[in-house]
Amino acid sequence: MTASTPPAPPAPRTPHGILRDGDQVQLTDPKGRINTLTLQTGKQWHGHKGWIAHDEIIGRPEGIVVRSTGNIEYLVFRPLLQDFAVRMPRGAAVVYPKDAGQIVAMADIFPGARVVEAGAGSGALSCFLLRAVGEHGSLSSYERREDFAEVARKNVEKFFGGPHPSWKLTVGSLEDAITETDVDRVVLDMLAPWECLDAVAKALVPGGLVCAYIATTTQMSRVVEGLREHGCFAEPYAFETLVRSWHVEGLAVRPDHRMVGHTGFLVTARRLADGVTPPLRRRRPAKGAYPESGSPEAARGNDNGSADTSGQESGFGSPQA
Repeated sequence: MTASTPPAPPAPRTPHGILRDGDQVQLTDPKGRINTLTLQTGKQWHGHKGWIAHDEIIGRPEGIVVRSTGNIEYLVFRPLLQDFAVRMPRGAAVVYPKDAGQIVAMADIFPGARVVEAGAGSGALSCFLLRAVGEHGSLSSYERREDFAEVARKNVEKFFGGPHPSWKLTVGSLEDAITETDVDRVVLDMLAPWECLDAVAKALVPGGLVCAYIATTTQMSRVVEGLREHGCFAEPYAFETLVRSWHVEGLAVRPDHRMVGHTGFLVTARRLADGVTPPLRRRRPAKGAYPESGSPEAARGNDNGSADTSGQESGFGSPQA
């Protein structure tokens, strides 16, 4: 079932950041606490210390300061996509901005790209991907659960102000429902991405890239080994990203006591041309990792690891490439 087939692009924002009726805005108080509201003519926003009329904000630019009836000042901005993503209504857990940014960069999602997404979840990653592919690209999202698909659809349309012209949302599993071919990128945000590698290989163009977002080390291991064994992919690259903010106040400059640590792992791999066998990959695995009958230092693929690579090319899909 296709949940959305948009007829036209969302309306552009008004020039110079002018706020209008129907826009979402964030009110940030002096302690950094954020309140999100949708502007409506004649309405009021009520906080713990007074209220603010929406009409005081409508027609004015972003970046202004408004004062409540309780004499509290609030900064007014439209929410960024990262703000919207972490605060959106959820069906499934969202892909957080630090991982979504890595997916867009490391999976090389470009304007005009043809992208397939498995696991729409709550629509957070879909928003980032749609921003990246633009109106001339395409994003086909597959979600097994109809209730999650509905949450994703509402969130995406809320952020873009209506149906996005590049987005198609389908209720169903990727391996059973996919119809796309000659796809540039496939992004897998699902429990068992190794189960749909055949479908991914058939959909991707040679040189295309698959990117899997998984939560645990056991899932990461199964994805990596599944990609290695499949035969249609170059050596996978697995990594995670940690984000640490800093406290900067005069001479007190130090890391914050809290940080965004582990949220998930990412695994990327390039699609080989049909019929191609990758060169032997030299590595030094842990003892007992492979059967004694096999070569302990050679495997099909391309080197990405820490083994001595002097005189060899770097691995495909890794930062060393």
